[in-house]
Amino acid sequence: MAAPLMSLVWTDHVTGRQGFLVVDRLVRGVASGGLRMRPGCTLEEVTGLARGMTMKEALHYHPEGRYIPLGGAKGGIDCDPQDPGSYALLVRYLRAMRPYVESFWTTGEDLGLTQDLVDRAAVEAGLVSSIQAVYPLLDDEAAARRRLADAFAIEVDGIGLDELVGGCGVAESALTALDRAGVPYLGTRVAVQGLGTMGGATARFLARAGLTVVAVADVKGTIANPAGLDVEALLRARDAYGTVDRAVLRPGDLELPGDAWLSADAEVLVPAAVSYAVDTANEHLVTARWIVEAANMPVLPEAEERLAARGVTVLPDVVVNSGTNAWWWWTLFGDIGPDADEAFAHTRRSMRALVELMLDRAESDGTTPRAASHALVGDRLPVITERFGWYR
Repeated sequence: MAAPLMSLVWTDHVTGRQGFLVVDRLVRGVASGGLRMRPGCTLEEVTGLARGMTMKEALHYHPEGRYIPLGGAKGGIDCDPQDPGSYALLVRYLRAMRPYVESFWTTGEDLGLTQDLVDRAAVEAGLVSSIQAVYPLLDDEAAARRRLADAFAIEVDGIGLDELVGGCGVAESALTALDRAGVPYLGTRVAVQGLGTMGGATARFLARAGLTVVAVADVKGTIANPAGLDVEALLRARDAYGTVDRAVLRPGDLELPGDAWLSADAEVLVPAAVSYAVDTANEHLVTARWIVEAANMPVLPEAEERLAARGVTVLPDVVVNSGTNAWWWWTLFGDIGPDADEAFAHTRRSMRALVELMLDRAESDGTTPRAASHALVGDRLPVITERFGWYR
């Protein structure tokens, strides 16, 4: 594949910590991709995530929709988000990246950062918005910004719509795979790594669909119960970083090591926390039939090859977790309004259609879902390029 359009390494003059920005492609002069903060974040990681964003944007292209795909980009900061100096570092990073955010990089929350935090830091850094580069592409900027703000103000059962919609897409991806295999929801067991924004919402939607969540993992370890966990109680007991207060655990709930989620007796595994969670050193622990990638790049390629050889299907992140990004643009461009029911319905329809298309392609080509998703991107990018143009 071609090299990214732009790769940038920034060194903070106060702490010496590094931050990164990679713009993989521009479409209509703009690229989309979130900003993550985690200790150990690297340029290589951000480069892979930026390429993934190009693919996610292309996969959601619909010629009759108002939302027209953008290019892919990603930002990253090598810092623990719980470090006392992390917010000041975030502000300095965004101040340094201000020309790019103003001109062509639209960004938002990702691993380690919430949208509220990004928004607050963006204002302090002198920006109008973290997505202001897309404003010139809107037919009615004021109405579009009001629509998105109204959508972000919506809460469902005490949780923001922006937090829930991505998990809705992940859950629908898993349910589509179960439906194709003829596996009933009742009795199907799930283990989730990470109970933050994406993992928590995914656990909620799967539990409400009738699946049994038997294990969840956070930074303190794994909480498990073969009979099923009380997902709603665990969600209410989370802190801002997705860590569960163990005081809410019931008799029968077990506290296990952090990697115990991987070997849980479950049909579905949902890695929804960090990248590179499943590698060649631990993939043999997996007994599940499906791995549904809610996190970005959680399964290393060599591990995925081994999993596929023994019949484990990996539903790739580039499809599975693309709902959040798409929801932003569906709402901003006006394909949907600021309404929870409409958002969930549109997300379910779009994700189910995309997953079905990917799995059909995998079956017809005799390949993996990830290879099929790449093939779909290869089909769509020439169409987008011909209609809108882009810059390499």
